Amino acid sequence: MLLAPAIGGNPYTGDILQRLEPPAWSPGGSWVHPLGTDELGRDVLARVVWGGRIAVLVGAVAACVSVVVGVALGLLAASFGRWLDQLLSRLTDLLMAFPFLLFAIGMLSILGPGFWNTVAALSFKGWVEFYRLTRAAVKEQRTKDYVTAAEAIGASPWRIMIRHILLNVIQPITALGTLRIGTMVVLESSLSFLGLGIQPPTPDWGSMIFTGSEYLFDAYWISVFPGLALVLTVLLINIVGENLQLRASRQP
Repeated sequence: MLLAPAIGGNPYTGDILQRLEPPAWSPGGSWVHPLGTDELGRDVLARVVWGGRIAVLVGAVAACVSVVVGVALGLLAASFGRWLDQLLSRLTDLLMAFPFLLFAIGMLSILGPGFWNTVAALSFKGWVEFYRLTRAAVKEQRTKDYVTAAEAIGASPWRIMIRHILLNVIQPITALGTLRIGTMVVLESSLSFLGLGIQPPTPDWGSMIFTGSEYLFDAYWISVFPGLALVLTVLLINIVGENLQLRASRQP
């Protein structure tokens, strides 16, 4: 994705005389546009590559915001407050009752489409899993001997929480965070497919799949290639996340 300018070229300019040009290996195709062109004559390869940058960036930013908010609230709730713990637990129960995609659709219906609004809509519910994981892990770690020893030598609660407990629970949080990047990418593409996420003419896999569905029998490449890119990207992210989760589960 970092090499998009070198690989893909310009995803916005097109030639209407070259609209719906097939991929290079098909009759009538050209290596000038290896994956063909769309309904406006724009290069599909360029739009797939640049659309991947948008999708992964939205997914990564939304996952990072969710991790920061969820971990911070989980640490505070498990370490310091009974009333805060109760309040956040009830709030997370309420948020978990709503399907993620429907919740994001409702948020974007209020906020409107756009990059940062999409990040906000995904993050607003995304922190819940990290809060619950962090809260449970911190409560477990607080019973360990190293916490008792740190308290005995006079370490402050904040030092124990950040310097000791957080470092011992960071691995499962990292594994879950990696997995949730893939989830966020799929959700972002779904929102763009519905017209609520990233707006045209900005290239995005979801909007490309939607546009290509109108030409599926005549120009399959408009929607098939961004769909394949989405599947492969999420698959690779999930493989990395599963490996991290497996390593975390083997830790003593």
